[in-house]
Amino acid sequence: MKTYGQVFAVRGSAYDRAMQCCPDARQQEFAQAVDAARLTSGMVVADVPAGGGYLQRYLPSGCHWLGHEPCASFTNHGTLTGDARPLLPLPWSDASADVAISLAGVHHIDDKRPLFRELARVTKPGGRLVVSDVATDSAVARFLDGYVGAHNSTGHEGVFLDGHTLVELRDAGWSVHRHDVQNFCWVFPDRAVMAAFCHELFDLRSSSMADTRVAIETQLGVKQLSSGQVGMDWSLMTIVAQKGPTEAVE
Repeated sequence: MKTYGQVFAVRGSAYDRAMQCCPDARQQEFAQAVDAARLTSGMVVADVPAGGGYLQRYLPSGCHWLGHEPCASFTNHGTLTGDARPLLPLPWSDASADVAISLAGVHHIDDKRPLFRELARVTKPGGRLVVSDVATDSAVARFLDGYVGAHNSTGHEGVFLDGHTLVELRDAGWSVHRHDVQNFCWVFPDRAVMAAFCHELFDLRSSSMADTRVAIETQLGVKQLSSGQVGMDWSLMTIVAQKGPTEAVE
């Protein structure tokens, strides 16, 4: 399988263009990860991999965001540490973050333990980690490895979250406190915008937007919302862990 860096060196720019055009489409996705992190003003939050820095706008007021993104193909927003640097090691000192969040990126990493160990190194003792990504055998996993993989510029072979991920976290020094599947929507003004967003986000070069819309409707599901917008069904497994000895964190 291609590495995270190999994938987004090719399609990071397309991904970022989609996110800039519809910056609020994935609001529910970012919000559930931030809620799980239980952030308060003054906390330092490490975001890895950070993509185009999208998480930053959802953090509570007073939080300090540290974003590390190895792929320069994402737009340079002036606060990332990319410029084709490697993903690891992380560019921060030991125990420099209160909380670490990794959203929707680690399914491109086969052995996640080196990343989880580095996140433990830069997180303070007792600090929290939230990993939120696609679950094995979910509709989203099948859509990504199926339709997206068949039509985008890089293919798609996800190493999705499951029981093995919990073992990798524990091997890296994290105590896992909860893991569950979060169901939510990506929200758009209409189905045409939805198809255009996904077409750009996933860099679907060998399919039409009409075919993409049909694939979304049949493989994921779309609903009309009371606001008049449309919601595209999406889900992620969200894991909450703590660095060090087990304590109740919920």
